Amino acid sequence: MASLRVRHIIPAATATAASSTTTLPVVRSRCSPSAGAATLRRAPRRRRLIITCKAEPTGGALELAAGAGGLASCATVAWSLYTLKTTGCGLPPGPGGALGAAEGVSYLAVAALVAWSVATKARTGSGLPAGPFGLLGAAEGVAYLTVAAIAVVFGLQFFQQGSIPGPLPSEQCFG
Repeated sequence: MASLRVRHIIPAATATAASSTTTLPVVRSRCSPSAGAATLRRAPRRRRLIITCKAEPTGGALELAAGAGGLASCATVAWSLYTLKTTGCGLPPGPGGALGAAEGVSYLAVAALVAWSVATKARTGSGLPAGPFGLLGAAEGVAYLTVAAIAVVFGLQFFQQGSIPGPLPSEQCFG
């Protein structure tokens, strides 16, 4: 178990109290260079404490890609839901089926993002981290809203049309 040493910076009435230090236990510490101890000292000509520690880097390329991809997927699903509600069909296949494929992948990406969030919540007690530029946290929130919109639009489609369209283009929609 590492320890944290704190030196008193407020002058005390006696000389022995002014030179004493306090050692506090620390469970995990990423401070350096003294391997597990943070040094508190006065900055020259300033009256504030400086704590020298290495901060653990937050975010990364995976979180940035997941956040940006999640937001793009939520937008594609929203477009698909709007098209489904107004026309009764999903997005058209597009050139070479690319638009239909993007629609399908977007539904899967939203489901994966929500599953990742639920698993993280169950494991740690909190949702996904904000990520770089807050993109991952934003994608998480928008994904939950998108899932709610999916439930509403699919429910309305089922009650009005009697079914929801399948994952492949049908003759009814794009024949």
